[in-house]
Amino acid sequence: MATQGDLISYRPDVRVLDATLRDGGLVNNFRFTDEFVRDLYQTNLKSSIDYMEFGYKASKEIFNPDDFGKWKFCSDDDVFEIVGDNDTNLKLSCMLDVGRTDFKNDVLQKQNSPFDLMRVATYIHQIPSAIEMIEDAKKKGYEVSVNIMAVSKVNDEELTKGLELLAKSPVDIIYIVDSFGAYYPEQIERLACKYLEVGQKYNKQIGIHAHNNQQLAFANTITALRYGVSWLDCTVSGMGRGAGNCYMESLLAFLKNPKYDLVPVMDFVTKHMGAIKEEGYKWGYDISYLLTAILNSHPSTAIKFVKDGRNDYSTFFNELLDIE
Repeated sequence: MATQGDLISYRPDVRVLDATLRDGGLVNNFRFTDEFVRDLYQTNLKSSIDYMEFGYKASKEIFNPDDFGKWKFCSDDDVFEIVGDNDTNLKLSCMLDVGRTDFKNDVLQKQNSPFDLMRVATYIHQIPSAIEMIEDAKKKGYEVSVNIMAVSKVNDEELTKGLELLAKSPVDIIYIVDSFGAYYPEQIERLACKYLEVGQKYNKQIGIHAHNNQQLAFANTITALRYGVSWLDCTVSGMGRGAGNCYMESLLAFLKNPKYDLVPVMDFVTKHMGAIKEEGYKWGYDISYLLTAILNSHPSTAIKFVKDGRNDYSTFFNELLDIE
């Protein structure tokens, strides 16, 4: 598949989605202040970001609200308090985890909701349930995307069948998700071509959500972009689970669309991101995340390693090898 665009021009089909509150919420259990959220919303407006993800619509029957901030649950009323009528070009989204969302009751009709896009997250074995959620959200009037999680653990035959099933659904966007930060740009190129082939066949757009375990989230994102992927996820200062995500600062600096403005993001970083780290919340590259990535394993063990203040990387590597 031929590359698209170059380092001088810009692609008008590109959409940038800010996932700071959602993926970043996994760092601090979604305990963001209203000031942080309002300032982030205003930053996205000033920077001309296309979509802002507020968090999850998690089921309160499964998750105890006392254990999390409100953006774990993303009630429509809480979002309205931040954005008002949101009479702007910035569209709003939230994520629905298959099996962890009471979507029939908690996802309202679009005309009564602040949200524009519902993002369904699924594992390969949950695709029939994901399609049910996709169909429900489409009937309620939303744009809908789907993330196949942990795809680096999925064999090629299963992935082909899963992509076909999803592409035949009413979903609008299908995401490549490097959940474990295990992929290199060459692998992302092959995945992008595979997803784009299905997308062209069924008239679906393709996105990418990358993790930074090997410090490749930005490289993998722009590799996917080169081959035609148009929906690009990022977070401010890369804030996200474990090693974090593609840096918004890097992505906006790379994209040549004159509508995007990096300055408001830098101002937001100056005001807020250092303060969050001073509270003791940690994310970003560490050798432990590199080790889980090269073994294609979930970063939960590395997250605990960092939380425990360990630095015995060789011992940790042998522990991982024993698990594998």
